[in-house]
Formats: sequence, C-alpha cells, structure tokens
Amino acid sequence: MLRVARDLSIDENDIEIGFVRASGPGGQNVNKLATAAQLRFDTSRITLAEDVRARLVRLAGQRMTKDGVIVIHAQRFRTQERNRADAIERLLELLREAMVRPTPRRPTKPTLGSKQRRLEGKKRRGDIKARRGTRGFED
Repeated sequence: MLRVARDLSIDENDIEIGFVRASGPGGQNVNKLATAAQLRFDTSRITLAEDVRARLVRLAGQRMTKDGVIVIHAQRFRTQERNRADAIERLLELLREAMVRPTPRRPTKPTLGSKQRRLEGKKRRGDIKARRGTRGFED
C-alpha cells in the first residue's frame, strides 16, 4: 500500500507499469533498451470526494483519459528502476496536490488612506503633464 495522505492510500497492484523505448538523445542505447516507464492508474478504483476528484481532473489535464485513467510517461533517467520510481512519485504528488483544499479568498476593500494616496498621486501626475506644453510663443 502506498500512502498518499492521512486518509488515502492506494494499492500497488492497482498501478500498471510498462516499459517502452525512450525518445530523445542517448546514443545506441536508446534504440536497444526500453527504459522509459509508462504508468497507468485507474482513478475509479479509489474513493475520492467530488471536490477532490474535480481538482484531480483539472490538475491531471491531458494526462487523464476520458475513462479516468491517469497515464504518466517517465523517461528522465537512464534505468528502468529510477524511471519507475519517478513515475510513482509523480502520481503520488499529483494525488497529494489534488487532496489539498484551496483556501477561500476573502474579498477586501481598500482603506480610506490608500484611496486618498492614490488620488493624490494621480493629481500630481496630471499636474506634471498639464505643465508640459503650456509655453506660448508670442510673436
């Protein structure tokens, strides 16, 4: 069992990991070995609150299929073991981030002093601009 949060843990058997050939530079080794890990996790196997599920869908973005399967492709490292661990860690981080409820914004109003300072600054700037081209040429 992998512990995501205090009240959420996922079974390691629910995570499917396959290995594919990595793209990008790496010489001949990249053509011979399948070191990139492709993790698939079906989110319907765990029970999530509706708000957590909505945040998970928003955070996962393109990594989540229409069926609710999260697909993570890890090819940062040159070995299967490190890419496998990286993919699992990225999945856990995604789930942890979805579990955090955002703090609600409390609307505030500007103070009277800040309003007055803003208007004084605007008045001062307007006076500077008004004095710019007022020199008349008397012929």
